[in-house]
Amino acid sequence: MSNKDGKLTRSEAGKKGGKATADSHGDDFYEKNGEKGGEATAKSHDKDFYEKIGEKGGKATADSHGDDFYEKNGEKGGEATAKSHDKDHYEKIGEKGGKATAKSHDKDFYEKIGKKGGEQRNK
Repeated sequence: MSNKDGKLTRSEAGKKGGKATADSHGDDFYEKNGEKGGEATAKSHDKDFYEKIGEKGGKATADSHGDDFYEKNGEKGGEATAKSHDKDHYEKIGEKGGKATAKSHDKDFYEKIGKKGGEQRNK
């Protein structure tokens, strides 16, 4: 679609230019430019900026994907981790998690989860 004068609209010209650039440059070109942009952004923005855009991206992803998306990704990650780590690794992280939980929870917490586990076992 052109404007009244038969010329390309700004959007059309941008798409045409973008396609021509993509056709004449390889992945390397985009990687280098992306790296330069990332470095420039890092110099001019602080940690809060990255936290905000991370939250925004996370929310957008959550809004556009269902629970199934996260389940599949979690499964993939778990399978990949299982392939690259042994039993000792899982024992260490389990112990670390147990200690961290013990620091932040009291006796009542453990009684509640123990009761829940017992209820599940009896089903």
